[in-house]
Amino acid sequence: MKKVKVIFVCTGNICRSPTADGVMRQWVEDAGLSHAIEMDSAGTQDYHIGEPPDRRAQSHAKKRGFDLSFLRARSVQPSDFAEFDWVLAMDNSHLRDLQRQCPPEYQSRVKLFLSFAPAPTQSEVLDPYYGGAAGFEAVLDQVEAGCAALLNHIKTVI
Repeated sequence: MKKVKVIFVCTGNICRSPTADGVMRQWVEDAGLSHAIEMDSAGTQDYHIGEPPDRRAQSHAKKRGFDLSFLRARSVQPSDFAEFDWVLAMDNSHLRDLQRQCPPEYQSRVKLFLSFAPAPTQSEVLDPYYGGAAGFEAVLDQVEAGCAALLNHIKTVI
């Protein structure tokens, strides 16, 4: 069986996309589906390559039982479009960046992350970087909703 591969993308790969990566990893492991689903995260920019997720993102995620400490930032690579079944943008600016970079034959793989959520009230995961604790909690709420919907969707195709 071929693994379903998903990559989450934000700007610097230190807040939103590693949060989605960490939440999804935990839920995939808890569901016993690590053999069938693989995930990663990346940034559209190379500001933080090699750095761990933002300490605030790690702290808030840890309070909900998600470990992000082992993740390290990287930027999107041209090979990601062929390697991953879904390249999921956290917001519309990331979506546009990814669509510009993506070869035509893989355009259908590039989507907004929250497009999987049933009747989402927002289409974008908010950027918590310049805000306070409430922003990181809101990101976790959005990411948990998006990951739950994505995992349910993947279960229907594996």
